[in-house]
Amino acid sequence: MTRDEFNSFCAGLIATTHVVQWGNADVWKVGSKVFAICGWNDGRDAFTFKASEIAFEVLKDQPGIRPAPYLASRGFKWLQVYDEPGLSDRELREHLLMSYHLAAANLTKKKRSELGVPGPE
Repeated sequence: MTRDEFNSFCAGLIATTHVVQWGNADVWKVGSKVFAICGWNDGRDAFTFKASEIAFEVLKDQPGIRPAPYLASRGFKWLQVYDEPGLSDRELREHLLMSYHLAAANLTKKKRSELGVPGPE
């Protein structure tokens, strides 16, 4: 996945906002909650997302994937796809969508309703 494809995918989700910060990283939020970041890999695209506990345990040692620098070291379950083979584009989109839902679940019910964001199932 390219950075443009990443940004297009994230932009297509309901009620997302985009900022560029942290050294030219593309940061995507739902409400005020970060769910995806592209950047942070010595100038090469790296894709960072929030993961469920199970996904974190399964994927964290796979080639091309690591616990996200800064975030995982603080106890957060975030992963970064930084090299090959990493994840396929389809798999990365699935994990970005899950990250979006995990972040949205941390919004209040009122805020989710205001934004039109689906709640936890």
